Amino acid sequence: MAIYDQSISSLEGDPLDLHGFADKAVLVVNVASRCGLTPQYEGLERLQERYAGRGFSVLGVPCNQFGEQEPGSADEIRTFCSTTYGVTFPMTEKVEVNGPGRHALYDELTEVEDAAGTAGDIQWNFEKFLVAPGAKDVQRFRPTTDPESAELVEAIEAVLPD
Repeated sequence: MAIYDQSISSLEGDPLDLHGFADKAVLVVNVASRCGLTPQYEGLERLQERYAGRGFSVLGVPCNQFGEQEPGSADEIRTFCSTTYGVTFPMTEKVEVNGPGRHALYDELTEVEDAAGTAGDIQWNFEKFLVAPGAKDVQRFRPTTDPESAELVEAIEAVLPD
């Protein structure tokens, strides 16, 4: 996969070089602030805190395509995430993950099959992709998979570089 070659900006609007994640295990998650799954931010932040020192990062990717549940500006998203959930992991600009405006990063990620062998469009907010260091392996977890589920934690621990 060429995911590290995709051009994307940080939530602050600065270029975010995905090559900086190449030696890490990264959990890429399309996020939204007004979704029934939004409390998953808590688990995502706990994963960040637990594994950041071992070569892991969550990468939050805001998206407003599902029920318009991420309507805010970059400042509103940043404020919401930091004050409500204490989010410290990196966040990208708001992008589309499906359809003709799909961001190139998601062109790559949506080719990955989930455990049931299904690839294709993102189903909803908080779909997760665990990218092993060097993108040697990518695993897909559907939106309702809790970030701290045994299934996801075991997968993260299996691909940590340290």
